[in-house]
Amino acid sequence: MDQLIEQAGALGPLMIATAKALVVLIIGWMVAGFVSRTVRKRVNAKPEIDNTLGNFAASIVRWVILLMVLVAVLSIFGIEATSLVAMMGAATLAIGLALQGTLSDLAAGFMLILFRPYKLGQYVDIGGTAGTVKDLNLFVTELVTPDNVQIIIPNGQAWGAIITNYSAHDTRRVDLVFGIDYGDNSDKAMEIILAEAKADSRVLTDPEPWLRVTNLGDSSVDITARVWCSAADYWDLRFDLTKAVKEAFDRDGISIPYPHTVMVQP
Repeated sequence: MDQLIEQAGALGPLMIATAKALVVLIIGWMVAGFVSRTVRKRVNAKPEIDNTLGNFAASIVRWVILLMVLVAVLSIFGIEATSLVAMMGAATLAIGLALQGTLSDLAAGFMLILFRPYKLGQYVDIGGTAGTVKDLNLFVTELVTPDNVQIIIPNGQAWGAIITNYSAHDTRRVDLVFGIDYGDNSDKAMEIILAEAKADSRVLTDPEPWLRVTNLGDSSVDITARVWCSAADYWDLRFDLTKAVKEAFDRDGISIPYPHTVMVQP
């Protein structure tokens, strides 16, 4: 019986320390979230600073606070900060080997925020994966595809990949190829395409629309049209202009050839 009482007495301080540690951990987690959201809101409220920097700063603040919470939790169990530093110093090599991928992502995150190859809201292709940048934090870049699929890319992979930023510039060039029949008048077809392009207010006049016969295919004469527009109008203009030219061809008797099979019976 005395032994059980002694064991219960020994467990008492441990249970109290565990309860305190849980309280500190929960409160610290909530504080980290609140402060990081506040930092993000304050930084993003400044028009001269883009949202990418605000999210990144919020991520740094959150992890710093969580690290402080970890130190506080360990101190409750009697592990002093100096002892913790000594232990971490002794385990630096092992931690570095185990977390080399994570540390690489962390370093890459700083490089991405420093050189800014992309920002929040921009449509990019990172190593063959395309989507709109939704978040950039210490460790990962989050993309959202046009069909609303979330893609998480570790920053280390993003920094080491070829990055194509479709939203980096204010304007983009729309390239369209129209195939017409060999029996049709190519000059007339080009006039129709040009008229439809000029009729659309989204098509810029500088640079001017460019049209040329670019290929003589097996069954069609290919006409390439190149027009410039605002980057935000790229896809809508591409689809609308394709439809408008097709309808104009139908009205003016310009035929668009398509593959077909002719059966010859003996």
